[in-house]
Amino acid sequence: MLQEKLIIKNPMGLYVGPAGTLCTEAARFKSSVRFSLDGTEYNAKSILSVLGACVRFESEITLICEGEDEKEAMAVLSELIRTGLGEL
Repeated sequence: MLQEKLIIKNPMGLYVGPAGTLCTEAARFKSSVRFSLDGTEYNAKSILSVLGACVRFESEITLICEGEDEKEAMAVLSELIRTGLGEL
């Protein structure tokens, strides 16, 4: 299991656009992909879960990847989040 703390840089947080990007990319991996925010874990492969987390600008999340391709998932997804999920 790999974990990394990341800051959300999207000015509007994880609304439908960037949340959809995150879910689409996370779904490419066999590993479980989750994130925690304020002590609660959310499934990064589920748009409803991501939107339900109400992640705002400058929130700190912990990305958690666990499974056979966890290293690749962490590398790709953490870079995607760091660069604004295609919005910045």
